[in-house]
Amino acid sequence: MLPRQPYAPTPHSYVPNSTLTATINLDEEVKLADTRAERDLQDSLAEIFSIIVTIDELEKAFLKDAIPEADYTEICERSLKQYKSLVADDTVAKAFVGLEEFKAEWDLEVPRATERIRVGMPSTAVTASSGAAAAPATAGNTSGTLILEATQDFITFLDALRLGLLAKDQLHPLLTDVIQSVNKVTDRDFENRGKIVQWLITLNQMRATQELSEEQARELELDINSAYQGFKSTLS
Repeated sequence: MLPRQPYAPTPHSYVPNSTLTATINLDEEVKLADTRAERDLQDSLAEIFSIIVTIDELEKAFLKDAIPEADYTEICERSLKQYKSLVADDTVAKAFVGLEEFKAEWDLEVPRATERIRVGMPSTAVTASSGAAAAPATAGNTSGTLILEATQDFITFLDALRLGLLAKDQLHPLLTDVIQSVNKVTDRDFENRGKIVQWLITLNQMRATQELSEEQARELELDINSAYQGFKSTLS
């Protein structure tokens, strides 16, 4: 057995300095933000993260018929509204950057939520609800009321275009009313119904105050008017 060699520190050996004191209390909670504004921003980003994950799980559940259609629609619409409200804030939007950037930063794999946020409405709005009744014009009072509401929503939207309302935040809610009221009347895929959905997607991808060009506005008016005629043809 070799004899134990005495330890001799090298010139580069670390020697603790007893005069230094720890500046971090290991029992103290670490704060992620120093100001209220920073805390609010962190809370908003955390909420966005939660909403994205929720929408993705909701889409999976709906595809598996694990959630009723009405519940899916209600939760999805509420989640999308919350998401849009949060990212509309300038401070949050600056930190959020965009959905793809946010997903990359937090390593999120949420393809279903990505598509739903891109479209901006539940899949039950994109495809007419199977629970909707194909209501003829001579149906009872309830069906007649739904037909009247859908007709008024078409006219309101077209009037808005003719009055020169071209911003996304002016047109998108009105066109959403159109597709929702139409879906309450009929589950038939009438002529040019798909153009309503495509314009909803186009508007959803615009910034809130961004406006359509005059050429886009003319095309939109033509498409929605054609969809209105297609809708009326299902009632005869």
